[in-house]
Amino acid sequence: MPEKHLFEYAVIRVMPRVEREEFLNVGVILYCSAQGFLQTMFELPQERLRAFSGELDMRELDERLRAFKRICAGRREGGTIGQLPIASRFRWLTATRSTVVQVSPVHPGLCVNAEETLARLFAQLVQ
Repeated sequence: MPEKHLFEYAVIRVMPRVEREEFLNVGVILYCSAQGFLQTMFELPQERLRAFSGELDMRELDERLRAFKRICAGRREGGTIGQLPIASRFRWLTATRSTVVQVSPVHPGLCVNAEETLARLFAQLVQ
């Protein structure tokens, strides 16, 4: 039986009007320390988001979500936060915010393959 590893994940949400607390799940970020894994998957369903608010800047939203990817990847492209250790990057990305792009509370689980788990959670929670 393959060894299972602890992972943590959060759902990335777009909340067009923060005061109304309505949101649309657009991505998932997953961290597995044992596998040295920190990645995110996202999609930006523009038509669905426009149903919430026609005032959203889709280019800005796309850039914010791409920043999540750069920070997960680390290195210089991730800026100052991208230079932090992997666990610190995950904690920074999942910190509570009051902006248009937010994340859910962090949830734990066990997995054999973090990449497959990320794809499964993305399909279940976003698509």
